[in-house]
Amino acid sequence: MTRALGRYIVVDTAVCHGKPTFVGTRILVADVLEQVASGTAWEVIVDDWRGDVSKEAIAEAVRLARDAWLTQEPALVAG
Repeated sequence: MTRALGRYIVVDTAVCHGKPTFVGTRILVADVLEQVASGTAWEVIVDDWRGDVSKEAIAEAVRLARDAWLTQEPALVAG
């Protein structure tokens, strides 16, 4: 079963154990977010994935990660 999390990101139980990936790929969103977190330029990330992940897709991943953080932040702060 496939569920869209956005325009570029999906969760498919049959792909990568149901972890979020970029549409039409097996590229894990977490891997790309790790590259962003380490300071890799988005242009380099696009090149690393041979264009299978666009700057727009990276931006969507960052927005979704931000939203997830904001949703979980009160529980994390409360301990």
